[in-house]
Amino acid sequence: MNHVTDPDVESEGHEEPVYRAEFAMGAHSARHLRRILWLYLKGWGMPELVDAAGLALTELIANVVRHVPGRRCQTFVFRLPGGAGIRVEVADACPRLPVLVEADELAEDGRGLLLLDAVADKWGVEPRPDGGGKTVWFECLTAAGPAGGVTRTPAPPAPRP
Repeated sequence: MNHVTDPDVESEGHEEPVYRAEFAMGAHSARHLRRILWLYLKGWGMPELVDAAGLALTELIANVVRHVPGRRCQTFVFRLPGGAGIRVEVADACPRLPVLVEADELAEDGRGLLLLDAVADKWGVEPRPDGGGKTVWFECLTAAGPAGGVTRTPAPPAPRP
């Protein structure tokens, strides 16, 4: 499934259509999703977020490919209220939560969440209440966002339908 939906603005607080993709991830999925993300950011007038958001999305998709059985996930992209930035969510059915760790300097992997932490303004993990998976999300904010681009608000309920 790969489509744009019009969310209920009052219940979710979004002003724009949401991009939603649901499929098994593969070697080229991150590249395709970065292209879609770029199109949304360009259309929303946020080209300054392309690099950070693209790298963060790539890391989340790489984690799905490496750690989620079956590589299936849902990916959501939407604009934050008032054009303050974007939020990207990747939801999967694997209950194992990612952990931010300091990777050994010679390790070939294990730095994905460190990169996410470095490039995103906010990020987090929301386990499903039933224990059947999780949503990993990040936000990249525009310089014109509240408080100089940094806000601290709780994440909306996860995962999205």
